[in-house]
Amino acid sequence: MEDVISQDTTMHQRLLEHLTTAVLLLDGELRVRWMNPAAEALLAVSLSRVHGISLDTLLGGVDSIDEVLAKARDAFHPYTQREARITPLNSEPLTVDYTVTPLSDDELLLEVEPRDRLMQISREEALTTRQETIKILARGLAHEVKNPLGGIRGAAQLLERDLDDPALREYTHIIVEEVDRLRDLVDSMLGPNRVLKHEPVNIHRVLERVRALLIAEHPSVVISRDYDPSLPDLSGDESQMIQAVLNVARNAVQAMSDAQTPEPTLILRTRARRQFTLGAERHRLVSEVSVIDNGPGIPDTLQETLFYPMVSGRAEGSGLGLSIAQSILHQHQGLIECDSRPGHTEFRLLIPLVIILPEKRHD
Repeated sequence: MEDVISQDTTMHQRLLEHLTTAVLLLDGELRVRWMNPAAEALLAVSLSRVHGISLDTLLGGVDSIDEVLAKARDAFHPYTQREARITPLNSEPLTVDYTVTPLSDDELLLEVEPRDRLMQISREEALTTRQETIKILARGLAHEVKNPLGGIRGAAQLLERDLDDPALREYTHIIVEEVDRLRDLVDSMLGPNRVLKHEPVNIHRVLERVRALLIAEHPSVVISRDYDPSLPDLSGDESQMIQAVLNVARNAVQAMSDAQTPEPTLILRTRARRQFTLGAERHRLVSEVSVIDNGPGIPDTLQETLFYPMVSGRAEGSGLGLSIAQSILHQHQGLIECDSRPGHTEFRLLIPLVIILPEKRHD
């Protein structure tokens, strides 16, 4: 009988350890007795480090969760809280759902489900859907506009042949040039139209190229680097990646310049994200390239339409730079996210990583 109980206990512990939901066991004084690996990963601490410490110390002194836990303990009744904000020790604030269940007078079970990433996935899916809709509309618009443009251009060239007066031929030249300009503008709205290359791309080489170009254009801007040297190469088109990062970074620098930001600073940062979901697809490894500036921020009225073509916060802007950058990332199965407030704007370029192994030699 004791062997059966022991086996059941071992099995239950194994089940808890393999749950993706963070589970903590607290005593009556709300001190940590045990947590599963999912809780260690969520709170970025190990059980050996926090065993015996109070929950308010672990979560940075958040009073609201302590009150709910104390109420559950005293009333011996489970409670659930949705989209609560907690601040783990030495970590960023998190939005979570949590449920506390009293097991005895001296034991409480706390289940914590992170919501930040789920909400982010919903935003990414909406962004991807909008981008696909924009692409369809742009293609339809391009078809409807380019057909009559071709007719106008051809008619102007035929007319030019029958004109003897050079002054009149100058007018037909203007017609042809303006038609070509409109055609190029429509092509720009569609984004890159050449076939995507698939070759190893070192993202830090891309960033260094962008940095060199920006330093030449804007020597007054401080451009700092915060790279993760362990990132492997990604599979893609280096020239298009340079264009995408340059469009985003140049947009940030121009925003700081227009606002006359004191001590304008741009940070180029790279990080790896493991088991990361982009849209509806989960990737084992994703490269995150962040372009961070201390400029005026993006107005709330523009943030929802930021990646639409022809949308710009600058009077002289074409509104195509960010749209083209997003199109390039989509071609690489990635996307661009943006968080902005006055004094801090961060664009994150997320690109799935394919670890490219060196070819084996056959001697």
